[in-house]
Amino acid sequence: MISKSAVIGKKAQIGKNVQIGNFATIDDDVVIGENTWIGNYVNIQNGARIGENCQIHSSAVLSGNPQDLKFKGEYTTLEIGNNNIIREFVTINRGTASKGKTAIGNDNLIMANSHIGHDCVIGDHCVIGFNVGMAGEVIVSDWANISGLTGIHQFTKIGAHAMVGGLSKIVKDVPPYVIAARDPLTYEGINSIGLSRRGFESGKINELKEIYRVIFQDRRNTSNALEFIEANLEMTIERDEILSFIRNSTRGIIKGCKE
Repeated sequence: MISKSAVIGKKAQIGKNVQIGNFATIDDDVVIGENTWIGNYVNIQNGARIGENCQIHSSAVLSGNPQDLKFKGEYTTLEIGNNNIIREFVTINRGTASKGKTAIGNDNLIMANSHIGHDCVIGDHCVIGFNVGMAGEVIVSDWANISGLTGIHQFTKIGAHAMVGGLSKIVKDVPPYVIAARDPLTYEGINSIGLSRRGFESGKINELKEIYRVIFQDRRNTSNALEFIEANLEMTIERDEILSFIRNSTRGIIKGCKE
């Protein structure tokens, strides 16, 4: 189950039933949970904490040093949860002094050639498409779907259940539950299909459509739109999540489509 050509640090903590492929290298300060599969030529460096039932495909590099000129060699980690699929040539850097760690949740699919920078936080059930480039300190909430060849600016936030089209440039925050596409990135509607697949009822989807109609389609500035929603639309978990996300956005949110 562990290839004779793999190089594994003597202090590495390897769980039960872990499979390690040819020429994989695992440093001393690494923890790998039970039933995880590690492909050929994978490189797992110091500070990696990997959960159970993960798949890490050939030539992925995990917990490499941050690509940040402010990094001075401080001790930081990369923490990856359970049931994640990390495909070929993915690179995920560990944290810096800013947050101390890069964190990946559970049940995510990270497709080939993608890069996740230092101090990023990825939630659960996310899909990160082929060749997505994610700069440092990006936050991606649960169930977000980021399509391939997308570039994401540092400090950007992507809300829960959001879907971003391929070849996108993300320089503003993407609120929860929406579809974002075009160049520059704009609101294209509610992620109705994704929400339906996850058990959201039509009434709830219509509620979200009405909230975002006020934000993106009425002739209101953002502050006025949020005040109107708070005063006139029913208080729900989703409504308050959207209001909080937008009010706490430091980069500002994407704009509505003008057409």
